[in-house]
Amino acid sequence: MCGIAGVVSAERPEAALVRRMCDEIIHRGPDGAGLHADDTCVMGMRRLAIIDVAGGQQPVRNEDGTVVAVFNGELYNFPELRTMLIRKGHRFVSEGDSECLVHLYEELGDDLVHRLRGMFAFAIWDSRRRRLLLGRDRVGKKPLYWWSNGSGISFASEAKSLLRDPSLPRRLDPVALHHYLTYQYVPAPWSIYQGVRKLPPGHLLTWTDGTVDVRPYWRLDCTPHPVPDETAAAGELRERLLDAVRVRMVSERPIGAFLSGGVDSSAVVAAMARQSTGPVKTFSIGFEESRYDERAHARLVADRYGTDHHELVVDPSCVALLPTLAWHFDEPFADSSAIPSFYVAQMSRQHVTVVLNGDGGDESFGGYRRYALMQALGRVPAWASPSALERIGTRLVQHTTSGSRMRAVGRILHLLGQSPLDRYCSMISAYPPAQQFGLYTDELREQVSGWDSWAVVAQAYESSRAADPLGRIIDADVNTYLPGDLLPKVDISTMANSLEARSPFLDHHLMEWAAHLPTRLKVRRGTTKYLLKRAVEPWLPAEIIHRPKMGFAVPMDRWLRGELRDMAWSLLTDATARSRGLFRPEAVTALLRRHEQGQNEGSRIWALLQFELWHRRWLDESAGGPAAEATPGIPVVPAQVGGGAGHEVNG
Repeated sequence: MCGIAGVVSAERPEAALVRRMCDEIIHRGPDGAGLHADDTCVMGMRRLAIIDVAGGQQPVRNEDGTVVAVFNGELYNFPELRTMLIRKGHRFVSEGDSECLVHLYEELGDDLVHRLRGMFAFAIWDSRRRRLLLGRDRVGKKPLYWWSNGSGISFASEAKSLLRDPSLPRRLDPVALHHYLTYQYVPAPWSIYQGVRKLPPGHLLTWTDGTVDVRPYWRLDCTPHPVPDETAAAGELRERLLDAVRVRMVSERPIGAFLSGGVDSSAVVAAMARQSTGPVKTFSIGFEESRYDERAHARLVADRYGTDHHELVVDPSCVALLPTLAWHFDEPFADSSAIPSFYVAQMSRQHVTVVLNGDGGDESFGGYRRYALMQALGRVPAWASPSALERIGTRLVQHTTSGSRMRAVGRILHLLGQSPLDRYCSMISAYPPAQQFGLYTDELREQVSGWDSWAVVAQAYESSRAADPLGRIIDADVNTYLPGDLLPKVDISTMANSLEARSPFLDHHLMEWAAHLPTRLKVRRGTTKYLLKRAVEPWLPAEIIHRPKMGFAVPMDRWLRGELRDMAWSLLTDATARSRGLFRPEAVTALLRRHEQGQNEGSRIWALLQFELWHRRWLDESAGGPAAEATPGIPVVPAQVGGGAGHEVNG
């Protein structure tokens, strides 16, 4: 596990620049560094030693040094790859996974990516062909940013590394901001910085003599296959999950698991316990507010399997963490569960170097409550007029109190009047289009005119091979929400604390099998993750199987009316925020007042707040480390140092 960076250019790249780029992400690799430099290519890495701790240095090279690679991630099938490559005559100088890349490239060229099982972002320099190959794993577990100035190309695991190049202009991309306010994250291929792009998941990029080509190599095929025997399918799912967990338990450093108390992470812990020689170390986060606290359910699983269990309680004093998050995330990111994610990673790193988690279970097996709602709303009476339903629903929403039953009815009627795709986009949008454009100044509105943020999801939805709208929506989430929100949240939160996260449910063999399941085995009559729950029922307490999904949420609406209120008003209405000319001050003030008066606008306020913190950290100030004071009056909690109120319980 590493952080990587590099520059390739017809004009001799500067090795010192690449060293600075790598040092900027030392948190991704505190155990060592490596650099390759020639007349055209300089690339380097920072190493977090997990596999072949003694000998797994990078960059790695082929036998004659003409192919060089840097690599971030883990290849879980590297023993099989090494055996195959040795039989073909390749010589290895290390015992780890990284060296497989250069020899696979010699054998297969760009098609090497189809042989990789794991999470990865890599760069391969072919000096004979003067050609750079960048690759990112199928679902986007590991990030990769790039920027081209015409004569060359730069790449890095984090955007902050690219920003070490003084020739890269730090300018806001208004289209990326527009997308961010819709989804609460910036979707690939955009980044918040003009000219900087993310390599999308499942894509390769080649650079040859100044020409850049980006192309896909993988997409889930969601064509449903018949399942004649549900019991047999549940048994096969258990075996596939055990295998995905087993290959992710290989590590020379201590290993544990995040345990939320939900089905996915509980199933992973159960699978680990069945294949571990000792107690599994588990880590949970909770809140004093009971509706957000899952610790009791996590303890049920911890007690059943005798895990070495650790807990932490998070409260609103987490405000001290916000500038640190703004530094680590590089881009505005408004999923508030980044707060507990950071804290559970920080706590875990005190005990282990690797954690397994339950990410991907919801997308592969239909776990979100919105999926059940979409299924229910699909049964609209034939006599109903969609336009009338939408019109009545809109009026009810506009003229009833937030949280009231009539407002909820209005919301449902509004959704019923929409097409399945628009209905889903309405559900997941932080800002509906009308409210979004009402927030913008005339200048920003003109800059994003013609850009439809819903087209990001629409493209994934319309290109899906799933047989019904719900299947298409699940497929769209795999291609948008999963790599745009969930995976960066966990990757950045864990790597900020020099911790490696592994996700068995994101094993592409398991995902490809699950993609062929008909939607009736994912969501059935309001029950989400139907087949997965059947599969793991023998492993878990009934309370875990049958409890409603909670989600990894924080009580943000209450916090923004209480402990975080003054900070929100100060940061969003002061002269600095107003001077940007992006948002109408009266619209921002109205948003804050509506929230104070009881209408829940917490997610929208949080999105603006995270954008403002990011802007002050990365555009208003010169780049610096995470300990730099980014916002007056808000202390910073450095990575790997305790912060926030909490206590630890060993179970």
